[in-house]
Amino acid sequence: MTDVDLDAEQYEKNREAGEILATVRNEAADRVEVGASHLEVAEWAEKRIRELGGEPAFPVNISIDEEAAHATPGVDDSTTFGEDMVNLDIGVHVDGWLADTAVTVDLSGNDQLAEASEAALEAALDTVEAGVETGEIGAVIEETIDGYGFNPVVNLTGHGLGHWQQHTPPNIPNRAVDQGIELEAGDVVAIEPFATDGGGKVREGSEEEIFALESEGSVRNRAARQALNQITEEFKTLPFATRWLDARRPEMALRRLKQQDILHGYPVLKEQEGQLVSQKEHTVIVTEDGCEVTTRL
Repeated sequence: MTDVDLDAEQYEKNREAGEILATVRNEAADRVEVGASHLEVAEWAEKRIRELGGEPAFPVNISIDEEAAHATPGVDDSTTFGEDMVNLDIGVHVDGWLADTAVTVDLSGNDQLAEASEAALEAALDTVEAGVETGEIGAVIEETIDGYGFNPVVNLTGHGLGHWQQHTPPNIPNRAVDQGIELEAGDVVAIEPFATDGGGKVREGSEEEIFALESEGSVRNRAARQALNQITEEFKTLPFATRWLDARRPEMALRRLKQQDILHGYPVLKEQEGQLVSQKEHTVIVTEDGCEVTTRL
């Protein structure tokens, strides 16, 4: 195996992104309370990331109750928090080098479900080192969540993080699998257990506020062209929110770009039985004898 220089510039930027993200995650979680605005929390966190020297790697996800991923406030969203199970999923990049983290803020009184995903993550982190197969990590996650009397969400996974890429191999399953991938020193991965009191699978909903560049292309419509220029220059291949666009009619511009297969959308993912979902996530750099958690203060 080739030696990996974990002091290389890219890893320093991964660490910087992780440190910024850990601070913002903790501060944003403190702002989640009954009556607070989803949009204000999301925009505050995205602004705070920039104040600390990073950029959002994707729109702040605020998933409520049965929602598991890809939920972010729209342009004029007026939703406020109630007695909900709230999942905050936040990403930061520094020059395209990423960190990804998530935490459940339970306002619903289902603290055991929130604890299950957190305990599963800690058990998984204790398992990570070079040479470990991803299936072994998944087995630990599944066993821990099962021990709380809940189910892991099996069609969501952790993932690698690349340069300007939010999802790369290897996938980190949330259940035991027969054929895993062996982790190597220097891998940067996000480990992301989801626990539910439902059946353990998610489905796509109809809502869609997050998009990413799919392919190159050109458009004649002025608003769509303006949006595409902004997407290409500012976000590159990373996901972005409708509310981030400067175009006067962003929804129309996005619709045209999707019709030409220039963009793809991320529908909100929901637990298929409508049951609660909790989530906990850290980003790690794999080492020969363990891992370095970049998103923990």
